[in-house]
Amino acid sequence: MKKFFNKWTRKFHRWIAVPTVIIIPLAVISKFTGSGAEHLPPQIEQFQSILMLLLVISGSYLYLIPYITKWARNRNKKIRQLTIE
Repeated sequence: MKKFFNKWTRKFHRWIAVPTVIIIPLAVISKFTGSGAEHLPPQIEQFQSILMLLLVISGSYLYLIPYITKWARNRNKKIRQLTIE
């Protein structure tokens, strides 16, 4: 189950990164060029914030996977050693 969840988290993270990479430069360019009439609508800015939040959550999980796995492996090793003794 963990491998399945990790695999889909990676795919989700990659697919969320694509629109984020497109929307953020567009928002920055539109804010710093032209008059105030060319600003993006608030819905786009809210969508951008939601994408960033999803990237942070999934990225944090992906970053912590090796540490979680190592912790679980060490815990299981200690349990096996206690049952052998």
